[in-house]
Amino acid sequence: MKIDLRSDTVTKPTEGMLDAMMSAKVGDDVYKEDETVNALEERLAKLFGKPKALFFPTGTMANQTAIKLHTNPGDQIICDKDAHIYHYEGGGVSFNSGVSCKLVAGNRGMFTAEDVLDAINPPDFYHSPLTKLVEVENTANRGGGSCWDFEELQKIRTVCDDNQLGFHLDGARLWNALVAKNETAKDYGGIFDTISVCLSKGLGCPVGSVLIGDEHIMQNAIRIRKILGGGMRQVGYLAAAGLYALDNHVARLAEDHEKAKEIETVLKSLSFINKVEPVETNIIIFELAEKKKEHAFFNHFEEKGIRLSSMGSGKLRIVTHLDYTDAMHDYFLTVLRNVKL
Repeated sequence: MKIDLRSDTVTKPTEGMLDAMMSAKVGDDVYKEDETVNALEERLAKLFGKPKALFFPTGTMANQTAIKLHTNPGDQIICDKDAHIYHYEGGGVSFNSGVSCKLVAGNRGMFTAEDVLDAINPPDFYHSPLTKLVEVENTANRGGGSCWDFEELQKIRTVCDDNQLGFHLDGARLWNALVAKNETAKDYGGIFDTISVCLSKGLGCPVGSVLIGDEHIMQNAIRIRKILGGGMRQVGYLAAAGLYALDNHVARLAEDHEKAKEIETVLKSLSFINKVEPVETNIIIFELAEKKKEHAFFNHFEEKGIRLSSMGSGKLRIVTHLDYTDAMHDYFLTVLRNVKL
């Protein structure tokens, strides 16, 4: 049995998704003539209560476009020290937009409205970068799939309004947060200027993210996507996967969360585990009591056909997903309980 728990990006399309993809009606999306792409964009815009949405090949490109729409070269973004845009987007904030990040030392990838206030540079102090954007990630990957408190996000929105700052949500795993917290997309559409959502993580699509936002911000999104090389042609085959996933793969995320909680319980019972981050969704981050045994730990699971991932600094990660079956889960828990280090 081969089990890949490195990420929820390792999934393959289901038979139903493949059928939807193969029967999609397509056109040239650069001319905005792909009716399946148009339908996906319209559906997500409506879902979040926003006027505009634009399909992207990757979440990184969607985030980078949003940053460029909100900022000018020399500006600064406020984000958490563990933010995806800072760690995992190839330095794109500086390369693509010429902006810097003011890193907030938050808790598990999340910070407060007070932290934002403290991080804003005085606008009349020309020696420092001009603060223009606040960015948050929900769920927070490096925080262990942690979910933001919605009331805190509303408070940050007020700070942004009071200081003329944009507010962007990296919602790569927002679907997980919505299911875990029983919140709605419209809740989030009401407080963020721009939102990126991923279709190829928890929802199991092969490719794709969508940037959703307000009219005045999104009017140049398609131009920035073109500059970044994101113009696509008969991409409705991929958009059809997104539409299928929205119909069939959102509610089932609760199953991934339940499996993750069960893994958390077992990890906490093991003497060689030093710490397990609180599990809220489908990501489990933990540390071994002895970091030097990490290699032996990985080898043990590789020999059993199980793949995990390292996040550095002695942290390990497990991610449950669509292709992680009940049988795989039972097998993994058995292997985990019998580890000897």
